[in-house]
Amino acid sequence: MSTEVTKRRFLLEALAQFISAARSVRGVVRIAVVGSLTTEKSSPKDADVLVTVQDGADLGSLAKLGRKLKGTAQTRNLGADIFLADQAGHYVGRTCSFKECHPRSACAGKSCGAYNWVCDDFEAVRLSDELIAEPPLEVWPTVVVRATLPTDAREILIGMGHHAPVQGAA
Repeated sequence: MSTEVTKRRFLLEALAQFISAARSVRGVVRIAVVGSLTTEKSSPKDADVLVTVQDGADLGSLAKLGRKLKGTAQTRNLGADIFLADQAGHYVGRTCSFKECHPRSACAGKSCGAYNWVCDDFEAVRLSDELIAEPPLEVWPTVVVRATLPTDAREILIGMGHHAPVQGAA
């Protein structure tokens, strides 16, 4: 087995653990996977997950889970991003990478401290409304497949043991 395949599987399994925990966080209404893990790319550099949250969601717990996913990925020199969207389908930022949320010079977010646990670094990244509306793979609360998924992604992310209905034939 090549190193690239090992890293890919490692990321998929770490992402599956994140998804399993994040679906229990208060205010999380949808979890989707975007980026290279939904493609045939043999050596992805990170795991990208899109979490849709309602107002008042427990962003502190979600950010903690995100830091755990990032830390796990970093053990293999890989990364992870937890992108956030609101229920209206708009990108609001990423979960904060810091253990304590308060204004700091190292934070790339424009509103550091104004929105706890959200890094709104829109110059660095911004997801389109189209991607948020129709991500390649929704994994919770319903599985919706909009892309031709690699076998490993299908097995690990869809076969995670939660029995949501599956829509889409890809």
